[in-house]
Amino acid sequence: MKIKTWLLLTYLLVMLLPLAGGYGLYLSITAYYQDKNVGEYFEKWSVMMDLKDTLSNPLLYQNESNYEAIEMLTSNQLMITLYAPNGRIFYSSNPLTMATGNFETREAVFKDLYDFQQNYQTYVYKEPVYKNGEMIGIYKITSLRTEWMEQVNNKATLVAVSLLIFLCLLYVAVLYFLNRRLNVPMKMLMKQMSAFAKGEVTEPLPIRKDELGELTASFHLMQQEIETTREKLNEEQRQKEFMIASLSHDLKTPLTSIQAYAESLRTGKLSEQEQQEYLEVITTKSEYMKQLLEDLMMYTLLESPSYELELVSVDGGEFFEMLLSDYDQINKEKGFTTNIALHVNGHYAINPKQLMRVVDNLVANAWTYTPPGGEVNIGAFESPYIPTWCNGVMQVAENEQAGVYIIVQNSGGMLSKEQCQRMFDPLYQIDQSRSNIGQRGAGLGLSIARQIIEKHHGTIQAVSTNNHTAIICWLPKENEK
Repeated sequence: MKIKTWLLLTYLLVMLLPLAGGYGLYLSITAYYQDKNVGEYFEKWSVMMDLKDTLSNPLLYQNESNYEAIEMLTSNQLMITLYAPNGRIFYSSNPLTMATGNFETREAVFKDLYDFQQNYQTYVYKEPVYKNGEMIGIYKITSLRTEWMEQVNNKATLVAVSLLIFLCLLYVAVLYFLNRRLNVPMKMLMKQMSAFAKGEVTEPLPIRKDELGELTASFHLMQQEIETTREKLNEEQRQKEFMIASLSHDLKTPLTSIQAYAESLRTGKLSEQEQQEYLEVITTKSEYMKQLLEDLMMYTLLESPSYELELVSVDGGEFFEMLLSDYDQINKEKGFTTNIALHVNGHYAINPKQLMRVVDNLVANAWTYTPPGGEVNIGAFESPYIPTWCNGVMQVAENEQAGVYIIVQNSGGMLSKEQCQRMFDPLYQIDQSRSNIGQRGAGLGLSIARQIIEKHHGTIQAVSTNNHTAIICWLPKENEK
């Protein structure tokens, strides 16, 4: 049962039961009152009728009459008052009546004659007395209902106490179940949250079918997400530590060489040719270090979630033709056979400078791992125009999508699936060797390429098949991002 439903039912129960109890108290007292009232009514009427003969004596309604007989009939529960027709009081055993004076108004005296009046506290009966057809007086009999009132009050007290005890038990039961259903699970959840915040290992709480269960499930989901994020942060920290160590190694080696060549130059014992060679080495090593630091800065910038590339709309055919125009000649100069494929239509939202960096990095990577005389093929095309030289890599890649594919393919062996997946990790090298110092990027080039492509809302992957390895980038058209 949902907590909301349970609380609503509990609220209704707590509110309605006192009302029902109060109504039951009213019915119980009313029934008791009616039951007692009937018997008491006839009892009091019988008593008053027994007094009628005595009180109808005309002698009682004369001045200075003897009222001893009447006083014998009165008590603290039965009071008698005798009136003259004009309202003067001959006699009264009720001190309250005498306290008001010796007269009452005729209206008050003559009111309710022959009517057996009943109220909560008393029974009252009044009747006139006649002599020779003339009214000489009126008697009034008042009987108190003290015993009846005590019984009713005792009954009401008993019922009220019983109701109070019932309500107390009800409230205790409600508090018990409220504590069991809400407070205890909430404390357990808070305890687990506190333990989790302190990094302590906790057992999952049972999932209830109510709002607390939903809250617990949300906490477990949050806990899993935090654990995943924590593991990711730890992995990123390990990567950063590895990157620092690797970059320190990559910087230390050329720095050592620069220092050694500079010390040799300082001796002044080198020939002019040797000096030029040493200066050339120092320049080359310095350029490598500069490029390494630039790649590191770019990688750090692209890693920031807040950094967004500024994209501009370009004509796809013109831009990609310009982008690939120089690589044919460069590949031939390096001794590689090459094929250039270009077939792009429509407009694309890109950052030209960064996309040029991507292609440069991909081509530089292909040069590194292509044997002399091997193939380095480059293409930019849409899915209907796949070139034949792809050697099936597009079939191995992800499903074809509308947009442009940028592919750089090289010959030179096969890579495992794991190597293809890890190729874009920072500072990851296929040969796991740090001996190729001087190669551009030192393991950051492909990571930077991945980040740039993803900032373009595209995808990048590596595929190795048929003794060829290809890196395939995909970018959406401008209206399909």
